[in-house]
Amino acid sequence: MDYENFFQQQLAALKAEGRYRSFAELERKAGDFPHAVQYLETEQRPVTVWCSNDYLGMGQNPAVLEAMRETISLCGAGAGGTRNISGTTHEHVLLERELADWHHKEAALVFTSGYVANWTALTTLASKLPNCIVFSDEMNHASMIEGIRHSRAEKRIFKHNDPADLERQLKAAPPDAAKIVAFESVYSMDGDKSPIGPICEVASRYGAMTYLDEVHAVGLYGERGAGVAEEQGVADKVDLIQGTLGKAVGCIGGYIAASAALCDFVRSYGSGFIFTTALPPAIAAGARTSISILKKSPELRAKHQERARRMKELLGEAGFPLLPSQSHIVPILVGEARRCKELTDILLLDFGIYVQPINYPTVPRGTERLRVTPSPLHDDKAMRYFVESLRQAWAKVGLKLAA
Repeated sequence: MDYENFFQQQLAALKAEGRYRSFAELERKAGDFPHAVQYLETEQRPVTVWCSNDYLGMGQNPAVLEAMRETISLCGAGAGGTRNISGTTHEHVLLERELADWHHKEAALVFTSGYVANWTALTTLASKLPNCIVFSDEMNHASMIEGIRHSRAEKRIFKHNDPADLERQLKAAPPDAAKIVAFESVYSMDGDKSPIGPICEVASRYGAMTYLDEVHAVGLYGERGAGVAEEQGVADKVDLIQGTLGKAVGCIGGYIAASAALCDFVRSYGSGFIFTTALPPAIAAGARTSISILKKSPELRAKHQERARRMKELLGEAGFPLLPSQSHIVPILVGEARRCKELTDILLLDFGIYVQPINYPTVPRGTERLRVTPSPLHDDKAMRYFVESLRQAWAKVGLKLAA
């Protein structure tokens, strides 16, 4: 087989469809978020980032950076190995205590990413629980889908955010089977929130464990920023909360928070935890510092929500087709992969605006979009510039705005 030719053909197909992803070489500047520098072959040019998942700019918070610097000086760069052999440091223990307190759970367990946390926890639970059936929201993230698939447990998909359809399927399942209901709190591409309380009530009625992915909500919602479950006052009804340290917390890593026995079970049986080198202690220290700040920063969350509302207002007034997001995520519907890519190229090259196209398989074909994430640091001037730049790019690729 001509392997190189196969690779080239597949890449050519992506390019022909408009789904080939080009990386812009960027350098974020500490203390100057959302501004960055783009590296080109012959020059460097300033850009403004509009699609970062570092939703609050905590990745450049001075206290977070100082905690990381101090820990590097004290502990060095790496963790030294897997947690089971040589990589459990004092900072890992402190971080897990902070996370457990954040979610009012008995324990927490830290992983190298949110993807690995979902993959490992769902694979381990669904494969080990006897005759387990996983009930998965049809819009769940790829990491959850992969974890469920790898477990080889039976999977049943319920309609998005539909407790009635979930109940219908749970009612039809064998009463003696173990059951996991897996869903998210904020769905990252549409920006809608789930009815956590009603879903948990249905799950409890049929003896199912609830597994809630809060990666796009932790830090952003609730009195202490613990997520939508806290915001809705139902965190105690959720058996396991999965979150990330790589978005609003501003670092990298993932975690689960649940009962002590459940976390210990995943720690003891989960291959994605057992055989992976631990996060560097400096990352753990930075994340812990960030969380401790977020717990006491309702004004930062309020500012973030106000900025998202303002961005939606400006885009709506200009006639852009917005999807009905309930959260801080601002999805602008384009509906075609090639034009979506062309739009982002024009915005970057002509206007210094960095936003990435969202195409299949991240979203269904025909729903391609721009996914904009305003932060508390995007001011009105920057927003007006974004809207006017997008208006010009929109016309350039042949798209029309509403009257």
